[in-house]
Amino acid sequence: MINALLVSTSTLHGEAYLEYIKPAIKDHFQNSEQVVFIPYARPGSISHDEYTSRAKKVFSEIGLNLKGIHEFSSIEIAMNAADGFFTGGGNTFLLVSELYRNQVMEPLQEIVRSGIPYMGTSAGSNIGGLTMNTTNDMPIIYPPTFKTLGLIPFNINPHYLDPDPHSKHKGETRETRIKEFHVFNSQPVVGLREGSWLEVKDGKILLKGNLNARIFEKDQEPYEIEPETELSHLN
Repeated sequence: MINALLVSTSTLHGEAYLEYIKPAIKDHFQNSEQVVFIPYARPGSISHDEYTSRAKKVFSEIGLNLKGIHEFSSIEIAMNAADGFFTGGGNTFLLVSELYRNQVMEPLQEIVRSGIPYMGTSAGSNIGGLTMNTTNDMPIIYPPTFKTLGLIPFNINPHYLDPDPHSKHKGETRETRIKEFHVFNSQPVVGLREGSWLEVKDGKILLKGNLNARIFEKDQEPYEIEPETELSHLN
């Protein structure tokens, strides 16, 4: 039974790292003695140690033990020690490439599907979907495949932005990009706005946070859903 938090962003404007989601994190990992952090996405090219230190500080503040996957003597030992996983945000292409290179993707998928709690923010939530194809990131490296964890039967677009009618920017909107995705792909896409997340628990997928999400289904007009809406029907 999958138990996951797929979070649009780690940081809200004007707040500290993970501040707004601390209560949900504490509840989610309440029975986890060792949360393993996956820092592969490396936002701003920070080191694995720097990224892990940032996450470890927040987790310690709420009474949780966190250790970077790279701090173990082997991937196998890290996976066996974990009773919770947190994958941080950054560049999704780099994250997926490193997950496959280090042979983490498949065992992580298996372990999380067995019920071990998983949390991802940004890129770490994007990989909770069927593929990473609805990321917003630049392809700085080429992963062996775009297939990801498949914890939910659709894709996520983290950091979803609505078109700004007052903006002078004339480039493609997120909605345009997702429509382009649906020319070649059939799975639905959930546009998660900042401060929103999906809770996957007890066989249900619920939208959490204070904002609506935007749903994109192939050959249909996009529509809005409110917090606490159940999304398991999307596939």
